[in-house]
Amino acid sequence: MLDTIFHFNDVINGIVWGPWMLCLIVGTGVYLSLILLFPQLRYFKMAWKEVFSKKKASADSADKSISSFAAMATAMAATVGTGNIAGVATALHLGGPGAAFWMMVSAFFGMTTKFGEVTLAVHFREKDEHGDWRGGTMYILEKGAKQKWLAVLFAIFAFLASFGIGAAVQANSTSEGLRMGFGVDPMYSGIALAVLTGLVIIGGLKSLSTVTTYLVPFMSIFYVVGSIVVLVTNIAHVPEAFALALKYAFSDPMAIPGALAGWSVAAAVRRGIARGIFSNEAGLGSAPMVHATANVDHPARQGLYGIFEVFVDTIIICAMTALVILSTQSLTGGGAELSGAQLSLFAFERGLGQTGVYILSIGLALFAYTTILGWYWYAETAAVYLFGVWFKPFMKILWITMIIFGAAGGVILGTAGNQFLNNLWDIADTLNGLMAVPNLLGLLILSGVLRKIVKDFDEKRKSGELKV
Repeated sequence: MLDTIFHFNDVINGIVWGPWMLCLIVGTGVYLSLILLFPQLRYFKMAWKEVFSKKKASADSADKSISSFAAMATAMAATVGTGNIAGVATALHLGGPGAAFWMMVSAFFGMTTKFGEVTLAVHFREKDEHGDWRGGTMYILEKGAKQKWLAVLFAIFAFLASFGIGAAVQANSTSEGLRMGFGVDPMYSGIALAVLTGLVIIGGLKSLSTVTTYLVPFMSIFYVVGSIVVLVTNIAHVPEAFALALKYAFSDPMAIPGALAGWSVAAAVRRGIARGIFSNEAGLGSAPMVHATANVDHPARQGLYGIFEVFVDTIIICAMTALVILSTQSLTGGGAELSGAQLSLFAFERGLGQTGVYILSIGLALFAYTTILGWYWYAETAAVYLFGVWFKPFMKILWITMIIFGAAGGVILGTAGNQFLNNLWDIADTLNGLMAVPNLLGLLILSGVLRKIVKDFDEKRKSGELKV
């Protein structure tokens, strides 16, 4: 029975992360870029100014909203995760150097997709029985597109995917990072992680956003600076790394000495786009659930944070991982047979020795932990939509339980636990991809509404009614 389920999941996974689906995701970004006049370009400077402005709106306790920056930090806590380290390495391992280029292409159009998702989420948000703002794809589909069945379908996918993508797998990555770098027993990591997570989520969104507001900038800067140090020590090979990514995005990478069997332009495109989308989640509909809680005066203003979010996640952090792997020549050197976090670890160790191991291990643990925090809000939002606010305490218990099992599954069940986690990852990965289907339909159906919102934003800025 289980073998049948896993086989069926493999078939579905091949579809949701296959060429046609990836074309739909990127194609939606291209279409929205055209009808909105490329907001990722014309709002780019404005987005940076908005994020770092001291005059932006703060949290409103009476309104039970959080600041725009806190909403973005919480969303980035979920998006900046293991995909930035393990996902990038996997893309390069399976698709060759050219995968890095296509990852950047998907991010360019993904900035518009995320802008649109976030803008619509704020426009169609509502309050639950406890007075908390709730928004996201399910509310967009129900209130905007009048497609309740699609809204329920998305919520089910998000709820189920969260336990794998957001809890178990991330807890496993955290414990693995601490084990690789410092030899910490996974059981101890799991218990500590469960306690730390419980202390944060028990306080609700305010507590969660406060932690991520400080932790996300710190971990991002820590990882980027660590990557820059590796690149500086291998500066002679950095131009070559850029050249490899660009050249083999369009030509057969099998010409590279030591190339792995299966590398091709098609593989580079597919793997690069798929892992880029998996990392920044543009088109999947997850991040808008927390952006909808922001205290903001116009939906499109919060959309600016979506542009910034994708840029930092993929075009900065993912690019750093790719450059470290390529500049240390780990892809075709001693790490040719490695993939995922092991390949990234090999590259950092090759670049900085044991110091590189510490940087990668700490970065992996922090990225995974913050993803647990960010994805909790997505899980709770989906659960409240499906079951009501009464389910929130049970949601917290289930989340903490899954964290312990994810971190120490191998210790608890031996090899069976590791196999279970691998199967859970595969199923959650499929559900994560399935979230994109109703989300993209909602974006396309409401593209006209989105265009009107953006036009209103532009007009109010020009008239001086909105200060940006």
